Amino acid sequence: MASIVLRVRLISGDQLDVTYEEAGATDDDVVDRAVAALAGNTGMLRCRHGDRLLVLYARGVAGLEVAPRGAVL
Repeated sequence: MASIVLRVRLISGDQLDVTYEEAGATDDDVVDRAVAALAGNTGMLRCRHGDRLLVLYARGVAGLEVAPRGAVL
């Protein structure tokens, strides 16, 4: 299972670090799929923030940053 850490900047200006995982994919594929899922206004992504599962909706996201070494969760 490939896992990446995304730093998400929300429209409000806040930011949070989330983990996105996908089975049977490489890290590059996971990044591409996460960006594709959030590319449209109706897009959403199931992520983890620490122990919590959350759904990230595209309409609230202003920007994404892929952490090269992982962010502090």
